[in-house]
Amino acid sequence: MFIEPVSGVYRKGWIEVICGSMFSGKTEELIRRLRRAQIANRRVEIFKPLVDTRYHEQNIVSHDANSIRSTPVSHSDNILLYAEGVDVVGIDEAQFLDMELPDVCEKLARKGVRVIVAGLDMDYEGKPFGPIPNLLAIADYITKVNAICVKCGDIAHFSYRTVPDKSRVLLGEKDRYEPRCRACYYKGD
Repeated sequence: MFIEPVSGVYRKGWIEVICGSMFSGKTEELIRRLRRAQIANRRVEIFKPLVDTRYHEQNIVSHDANSIRSTPVSHSDNILLYAEGVDVVGIDEAQFLDMELPDVCEKLARKGVRVIVAGLDMDYEGKPFGPIPNLLAIADYITKVNAICVKCGDIAHFSYRTVPDKSRVLLGEKDRYEPRCRACYYKGD
């Protein structure tokens, strides 16, 4: 593994991915890890896609209303510009970013940065979503979190869309999606 010197000191960077369905606690876990890094006096920079304005223009916000300040970006290359000189980079809703995100994360890790990425691993059709599959392939650490199926109470891995819209990206929460286990997801309504 190649590690670049930073101020004459070699630092080891890595990539962590937190993935799962909607309502599984991905953002909550990301915020928890970033807050711990801040408590440890690490220089932390947090990003989210510009398109994600569901809860707040700048903050990333979990479904249970925890929030932390972030910088909205339109393209993953912008992260490299804003993350100069930081120890930890957090990225939320990574499935909405471009396919260059894995390369950006790799560049940061090679510079000694701890990169923590959270996002949906599957879209509403149960297909791999955006850059997340490629990030999973290069990640040093992977955490897959689960929700609870609203139909039967089992562990949910799928984000079931409750509205007839067929576009791949449809921002929403409980008004448009619900977590479901495999059996209830394929059973439908």
